[in-house]
Amino acid sequence: MNDPYETSETHIERLLGRALNSFDLPDTVIERLDSALAHASSLRSSHHSAGLHRETYRHTYLLADSTALTLWELVHNTGRDGAEQHEIFTDEHAVRLAASRLRRPGRANGAGAPALSAPEPAGSDSDSRPSSGSGPDSSAADPTDPRTSDPLSDPVSDSDALFESRFEPDLAVSLDPSFESDLAADLELLSGLLAAPLTPLPRVYLPDNSADHARRVLRRAENVDRPGEEVAEPLRAAFAHQITQVFGGHSHIEDGDTGFTLYEHAFLLLDGTETSLWEVEHTATPDGRHMCEVYAAQSAARQAMELRARVR
Repeated sequence: MNDPYETSETHIERLLGRALNSFDLPDTVIERLDSALAHASSLRSSHHSAGLHRETYRHTYLLADSTALTLWELVHNTGRDGAEQHEIFTDEHAVRLAASRLRRPGRANGAGAPALSAPEPAGSDSDSRPSSGSGPDSSAADPTDPRTSDPLSDPVSDSDALFESRFEPDLAVSLDPSFESDLAADLELLSGLLAAPLTPLPRVYLPDNSADHARRVLRRAENVDRPGEEVAEPLRAAFAHQITQVFGGHSHIEDGDTGFTLYEHAFLLLDGTETSLWEVEHTATPDGRHMCEVYAAQSAARQAMELRARVR
């Protein structure tokens, strides 16, 4: 069973790692998969008969450029001693063709039929059964011969065909009108996953005189609208903190480049609550000197950066 919390990166690694022909995938496909943000998998067809099991899966990935990439996986038991094997394809028609060519393990050697004293001559019907008391028929199979069209002459192969005709309409392109709607449903599901708020990873706090760190951050703030005592007072109970660089870059302003860096100083308080200070470091000053501004909200810090980038 697939892990519902498995990341797309891990899912792709497993998919490519188990596929016998993953080396056949174009480099461009591998490169696009590196930007997968979410994925959805669905069973497209399933065939189980005497000796032959196969399933076809569709894996759809939503990429960072808002496009979708689909891979088709064929799972079957035609390996040595019926071992399960996996193959991967970028085209639906290719996976259907590969599935149609599968045979039951040992079928080519007459597995499932009575042992014969000698190999069948070329052109004979390899699926025909010798009648009681007689040797193998060396004549070529005649499609008009009632014995070859008799449903009882090969019950296994005929039941396979009946199974496919009733339960595997996707093996024929003209009988799969739901493909586009299914793909649209998968994309809608992926879009919904991305739109849903993600649970942030737990912070890793560092207990290192955090109350004094908060005091120093507020003290070096030069903006007139810096946080006041209502923010500073709870921070005196901070016992751990984490510093994260949220943004860093340069904006070209008139005759030079101005650097902006945004830091989040997150604090863990004695009562278990968390709070943050947002520090903007920039050189958007008349003389190009370094300046620090501190805000209680990220939105206020970003608005300040936008303002400084427009007005020097």
